[in-house]
Amino acid sequence: MKRIPAEKKIIQNVQIIDIAEEGKGVGKAEDLVLFIEKAVPGDVVDVELYRKKKNFAEAKIVNVIKPSEYRTGPFCPHFGVCGGCKWQHLTYDAQLKFKQKSALDALERLGKVNTETAEPILQSFETRYYRNKLEFTFSNKRWLTAEDMQNRDDLQELDALGFHIPQRFDKILNIETCYLQTDPSNEIRNQVREFAMQNGISFYDLRQHEGALRNLIIRTSTTGEVMVIVVFAYPTDNEIESVMSFIKAECPQITSLLYIVNQKKNDTIFDQEIITYSGRDYIFEEMEGLKFKIGPKSFYQTNSLQAYELYQIARNFADLQGTELVYDLYTGTGTIATFVAKKAKHVVGIEYVPDAIEDAKENSIFNGINNTTYYAGDMKDVLTSEFVQAHGKPDVIITDPPRAGMHQDVVNRLLEIEAEKIVYVSCNAATQARDIALLNEKYEVTRIQPVDMFPHTQHVENVVLLKLKRTGK
Repeated sequence: MKRIPAEKKIIQNVQIIDIAEEGKGVGKAEDLVLFIEKAVPGDVVDVELYRKKKNFAEAKIVNVIKPSEYRTGPFCPHFGVCGGCKWQHLTYDAQLKFKQKSALDALERLGKVNTETAEPILQSFETRYYRNKLEFTFSNKRWLTAEDMQNRDDLQELDALGFHIPQRFDKILNIETCYLQTDPSNEIRNQVREFAMQNGISFYDLRQHEGALRNLIIRTSTTGEVMVIVVFAYPTDNEIESVMSFIKAECPQITSLLYIVNQKKNDTIFDQEIITYSGRDYIFEEMEGLKFKIGPKSFYQTNSLQAYELYQIARNFADLQGTELVYDLYTGTGTIATFVAKKAKHVVGIEYVPDAIEDAKENSIFNGINNTTYYAGDMKDVLTSEFVQAHGKPDVIITDPPRAGMHQDVVNRLLEIEAEKIVYVSCNAATQARDIALLNEKYEVTRIQPVDMFPHTQHVENVVLLKLKRTGK
């Protein structure tokens, strides 16, 4: 993609007609599709191009001629710099409108699905402080804001604890207040940063791979429990003890205080030893009286309140009568399986991650559920004809795959199994639509319910009910 030369190209009176996934407004002018930073559908703007290709260009607003009815002021001072919450400049009603449109457009265009009977998107109960997990990064080279650049000669402190700048893995934006996670998240993060800076404990250098403090992970639950994981890189024993004892003393509300020493070149913790410094090595989430154990490596939907709504929709779509054998594919820690078990005869859960399956088994034990069985392994390798023969043909299949959707072999197996119903939960409407197109050979879509799990972002969950077509009609 070419950068625009010094004589900047200005295009006037651009009508914004849509919004792209990354939060940029979409307009058309001079045979170009324009992707415009912080533009909102309905805006009329003058723009300056800064990157251009043959048929499209990227631009920024230089003048708003007419603001859209959907435009609103962002509530976070980090908006436009931080990589999160890119739709803050849209009213929440507008966000819901465009998320619904995105999900249904994908089903129509890629899945050839008639979406006329789709239900309105289910809005999130909370539009701020709705996440139960955040991961922050320590860096000794923070991102310099516009204000910092104006006072660059006076800068003395470059340490940061916050989020990665988009497309800049080595630059971290220092975050004072994040509106994604409820207290004590901000309090804990700010206290840890100040303590480390005052005591000369080094922040991680993402290029040189050196420094003591690397990441800070905070998990909360609706039960009021808090998990804090401090990830060190190259600390001394004294630095570990100093940081951990400070957190324990200053933040007594923490239920689970853990740490990791990660000296790999990447931040993933799934292959790392977790050391419990204080409290339990897990916290509990609750839903309809069910308790879910969440460990440091556990996957759990990051919007707890909306996860409950999502699981209710999946259960309602399945319409279980108590006699059904249910397969829960990509079960994770068994949250959906546990949630629907009391309505089913038996639930078989399959998941790739062995640790998650162990959590799923424990969740069943905690809740006194004895009609679930779990298996670990790659879905396409586990869900074979022999597996179905051994465990029984399911009446209902619930599938909640990762963003990439289901492997072709898994789709083929579903066509072979011919369960009466498939409830497909997806965080990516495009791959969901692709899989539905493949299932169309034997299944028809009868219900569609988009769900907003992540306000102020482009992300949307979608639940679809597919029923086996009847032959001989």
